[in-house]
Amino acid sequence: MAYDEVLAERVLERLEPEGVVAKKMFGTIAYLLEGNTVVTLHDDGLWLRVGPDGVDEALSRPGARPAVFRGKEADGWVVVAGDVLDDDVLDDWLETALQATVTLSPK
Repeated sequence: MAYDEVLAERVLERLEPEGVVAKKMFGTIAYLLEGNTVVTLHDDGLWLRVGPDGVDEALSRPGARPAVFRGKEADGWVVVAGDVLDDDVLDDWLETALQATVTLSPK
């Protein structure tokens, strides 16, 4: 799977100070906090953890769509198109994903 390397750097520089580490997985890059995935690169956009209770609100935002894995919607995840991810929007999405991830037990 191809991914946007510029977006990868933008995500890392924002999440690294929060203790998030980048790991190459399945042909893309996943960003992990205490072993839990916060966000992954997806083609030209991002898969973001929003938590089961955050999906409806997340899907109301521009550029967001359900995350589908193996033909089934991934509970608690959305995909956001890269073309809507200017700096402020990216910051907001990453904060949403971090807040959903910190509620999880470390792996």
